Amino acid sequence: MRQILRWLFDLLVRFARTLDLPLLGALLALMVIGLAVLYSAADHAMGLVVRQGAFFVAGLGVMWALSRVPPNQLRNWTPFVFGASLLPLLLVLLIGTGKHGRHWINLGVVYVQPAELLKLSLPMMVAWYLDRQSLPPRFRTVLVAGLLIAVPTGLILLQPDFGTAMLVATSGAFALYLAGLPWWWFGMAFGAVAAIAPVAWFWLLRPYQKDRILTFLNPESDPLGTGWNIIQSKIAIGAGGLTGKGWGQGSQSHLNYLPEHTTDFIFAVLSEEFGWMGVATVLALYLFVIGRCLWIASEARDGYSRLIAGALGLAFCVYVIVNGGMISGLLPVVGVPMPLLSYGGTSAVSLLAGLGVVMAVRAHRPVYAR
Repeated sequence: MRQILRWLFDLLVRFARTLDLPLLGALLALMVIGLAVLYSAADHAMGLVVRQGAFFVAGLGVMWALSRVPPNQLRNWTPFVFGASLLPLLLVLLIGTGKHGRHWINLGVVYVQPAELLKLSLPMMVAWYLDRQSLPPRFRTVLVAGLLIAVPTGLILLQPDFGTAMLVATSGAFALYLAGLPWWWFGMAFGAVAAIAPVAWFWLLRPYQKDRILTFLNPESDPLGTGWNIIQSKIAIGAGGLTGKGWGQGSQSHLNYLPEHTTDFIFAVLSEEFGWMGVATVLALYLFVIGRCLWIASEARDGYSRLIAGALGLAFCVYVIVNGGMISGLLPVVGVPMPLLSYGGTSAVSLLAGLGVVMAVRAHRPVYAR
């Protein structure tokens, strides 16, 4: 028996040696909380929880596999991974399905959202390109990197999926920022977006997207229509108070006042049932994950590893901020899930895959003699 236990222990050590245990612990805690809140939000529908749990297991498997790949090998694979991730973006425009466009590909067993793949492959590609250039980036380098960001972002906008397009573009922009791009470049980009906003309003945005912006500015103008979602979300958040109503006791979700309560607005369910204490706990876990990624980036020994780990950590931060701002009325509703809380397989697997790349940076960091 002792030999069997020793063998199991050695197997576990070999399995986990490339995983960053502090980061893994925070992610597992978030997944457990996510499944618990999903169980309540879904009215104790165990099937939904089991499916999400299966996605988490698949994501952890991908994370472990990627953590074992040295960053120099990932760097060599990056152009092929990026090119392969663009093909489904073209395919979804032809055979995709969705409520407001073509966002998903039906594989029979599961639905796959190809745009989620770019949250990993795009920052990898931008980091790969910048690592081959002199830094801080010069004008030509910025233009090429901008083109790398613009192509997949444009394809996602054609679906149309503004929320995911924004997150994908941001993840690539973070790699540029970490490479030393001056702030005034981002100011110019913001000015350009502001300049084309009137054109986008009249010629590019669809009616439901305009409604979301108008609702953000004044949700009370149509409380029983377009403003319903955000009004009910804010009621749920406020009803939680300090300690919440208790697990499974949230009236907004269980009485079907709160829309999309298993996906985009699941953080409002957490707020109502666990109150500020639950929200603070989850935000602390998110902050730890982001901080750990940035620390790993700061310890990286090469430019590619530093850029990719830092960009993925900052992108994770944006996911949390956008969803939190969305459900609290501070940002327009753009359909961005809360990481590891909202139900969704493609999102969970792609997120854990990205964190597997971050773990690879940590696990395969060369150690130099002092």
